[in-house]
Amino acid sequence: MATGDSFTSLHYHFRLGISTISTIVKDTCKVLWEELHEEFIPTPNRDKWLEIENKFNEVCQFPHCIGAVDGKHIRIIKPPGTGSEFFNYKKYFSIVLMAIADAQYRFVAVDVGAYGRTNDSMVFKNSFMGRRVYNHDFDFPPPQPLPGTDGPPMPYVLVGDEAFKMSGNLIKPYSNRDLDDRKRIFNYRLTRTRRYVECAFGILSSKWRVFQSSIQMKPDNVTLVIQACVMLHNFTRIHDASTDSDLGLNMTSSVSLDLSRPGRPGTAGLAVREIFADYFSSPEGALSWKMDAIRGSR
Repeated sequence: MATGDSFTSLHYHFRLGISTISTIVKDTCKVLWEELHEEFIPTPNRDKWLEIENKFNEVCQFPHCIGAVDGKHIRIIKPPGTGSEFFNYKKYFSIVLMAIADAQYRFVAVDVGAYGRTNDSMVFKNSFMGRRVYNHDFDFPPPQPLPGTDGPPMPYVLVGDEAFKMSGNLIKPYSNRDLDDRKRIFNYRLTRTRRYVECAFGILSSKWRVFQSSIQMKPDNVTLVIQACVMLHNFTRIHDASTDSDLGLNMTSSVSLDLSRPGRPGTAGLAVREIFADYFSSPEGALSWKMDAIRGSR
């Protein structure tokens, strides 16, 4: 996982049979996930969500945000007899890693194994974590007014890109049509926050080089490798005190807005998004430098 070497290469390095190496990798990944995921990717409770929200508010000035959600296509060799099931819109075969990340580039919840041809919205909707979000069954903190206001209680939300279906606990940017300054400000603030899950994927791929080429294993075994790498990613994020400067991260750079494929939002999500948009343009929620940032993204 760390080197990305093929089983054939490892066969020559360690003088072991390819089938033996395959069994060792599969069994090791399975044990790593089974024994350690409850410690390093535990099911978040209400206190954990509030801890995540505090960090997002500190680094992104986005109150009530409890995670950024996105999907990553993991490149694989075409499994025999699967037709186009794993063939994605990027024109290669893949398995989808769907994840919620926090503001420290850690994965809060993951779902692995969906066919590459499935879009992110459907993958999330059919995943265990997606069903819990849409069914309001994820032990999110109860709604509270936004900081500095005495307005209506606002739910705690996940932020995603335009591919996701909105709900009362998941919001996405406005469509790029008829954007005024208020909507641009909201899109900037949301996209600035959502980048944390993309950066988490970048760190994952940079550290575990198995993701830098097509994984030559059966889909079920690929899922085990991905799960183990995600768990080890969180392990290193918690225990490695080094900075991210060597990973090419720049969280203060300008945000590029890609709003070319808006989906159909939910009614509750629309109402929540409107209140957030009003808040980010109000004296209580505004940032002094936001106008320069959104002008730079036009």
